[in-house]
Amino acid sequence: MAAKHQQQHHFLIVTYPAQGHITPARHLARRLASACPGGARVTICAPLSAFRKMFPGAAAAVAVTGEECGGDGDGDGDESVAYVAYSDGYDGGFDVAVDSYARYMEEARAAGSRSLARVLRRLRDEGRPVTCAVYTLLLPWVAGVARSHGVAATAVFWIQPATALAAYYHYFRGHRDAVVAAAASGDPRAEVRLPGLPPLRVRDLPSFLAVTSDDDPFAFVLPEFRELVDAIERDDDGDGDGSSSKPPTYVLANTCDAMEPEALASLRPHVDIFAVGPVLSFLHDEADDDGNGRRAPSPSPPRDVFEHDKSGYLGWLDTKPAKSVVYISFGSSSVTSRKQAAEIADAMAQVKRPFLWVLRKDNWKDDDDDDAAIKKAAAAAVDADSGGGMVVSWCDQARVLSHPSVACFVTHCGWNSTLESLACGVPTVAVPQYSDQGTAAWLVAERMGAGVRVRVRADDDGGVVVEADELARCVEAAAASDAVAARAAALMGKARAAVADDDGGGSSHRNLTEFLRQIARGPGE
Repeated sequence: MAAKHQQQHHFLIVTYPAQGHITPARHLARRLASACPGGARVTICAPLSAFRKMFPGAAAAVAVTGEECGGDGDGDGDESVAYVAYSDGYDGGFDVAVDSYARYMEEARAAGSRSLARVLRRLRDEGRPVTCAVYTLLLPWVAGVARSHGVAATAVFWIQPATALAAYYHYFRGHRDAVVAAAASGDPRAEVRLPGLPPLRVRDLPSFLAVTSDDDPFAFVLPEFRELVDAIERDDDGDGDGSSSKPPTYVLANTCDAMEPEALASLRPHVDIFAVGPVLSFLHDEADDDGNGRRAPSPSPPRDVFEHDKSGYLGWLDTKPAKSVVYISFGSSSVTSRKQAAEIADAMAQVKRPFLWVLRKDNWKDDDDDDAAIKKAAAAAVDADSGGGMVVSWCDQARVLSHPSVACFVTHCGWNSTLESLACGVPTVAVPQYSDQGTAAWLVAERMGAGVRVRVRADDDGGVVVEADELARCVEAAAASDAVAARAAALMGKARAAVADDDGGGSSHRNLTEFLRQIARGPGE
């Protein structure tokens, strides 16, 4: 049995403890397992705090005491994908009200390096040595630990737009001053020009690039991205003969050539990047088409860090007419204020369309007044003359977006949500908030034309809010426009064609095949 394991690739995918990292890691795991010639073993390595939520029944079997770490969890509906836990030093979870992000990153690097080393040794000793370590964002230390334990290949799974990666790359390679100057102007529409990219405004760039103060709570992010850029940059002159003395760190980008051609072209002279997306399991599942080109995902274990709502929302969607429902979700990390909840409720009353609204308890502001106000706003929206509404705490988003009743998606434009929407042909209403979300909104609304981007106003607390009239306008523009619907449908076709593995395969399938060929060959061969 050990010999069999050694003949196959064994990918270890190490994730940050956030739903937005774990979800694409799960999709990539299944894709790698099926795409490798002869099959492959894939293990997802998640922090213990997330592991316990994903596998509550197995949590008691996972011990993290002293020098012991981890334990295999249940599978993911695929016997070739396994799970293991590592300790990031915050086994009870990270509490932003108590801890700082900067301290978390320091502890995660130290504790995570020790814990991951134990995981690698254990897998090797059990006859399952890792041959390629893949890691998501904010984990640049993984590559060094993997190489020190004999792992031959390392890769970053870039789970944001390639345009965001290009912006980070060029920021750290000579264009920081231009970005900082534009951000300092205070005008979100101030233009920035970066090599190979169309003109971008400050609001279209990753928000962390506008951080200039060490006191900013997100100041820790830029050093992490600088380290990542240093790691992935190709070193073609290591020995002065065109060869490289630096082992490559590949980039698997969750995008496709048809979506971001300029960004990918601007990176390829400098980075070993493979556009392999959209990496979404349901694009490869055997399931019936709904008649509108949307392939409904097959039910599978959620493996989310949040419990799915059991209120029967899919059955509720079944009762609604085709392309009638407004789906509203701002992802796993955004916070909804009482003001914003009230504006959303008013907007839904205005458009008079049925809606499905994801509103988690930990999406809300902390004090009791906010809690009560948001509950009241959501209840008012459901009771309003809006065509009927439903509020849930969490849901299977891919199955919702694949449902024929969904007309548009009001989203924060996290890249996972954006890709799912594009792959299902659902027009978007882009409500970006931070990080790469402004970049994704620019791509989907302005470059691709598959949605509309809201206008925001500053509120009295220094934040921003989308007013009801503006949100209602954008919902109608996205849900009722034949032109937007046509572009969304066309992009769905391009996304699905990119990952197709028949008739020679689409561009993303061929890129993934080339990545697998390169790591099988090894560096320098």
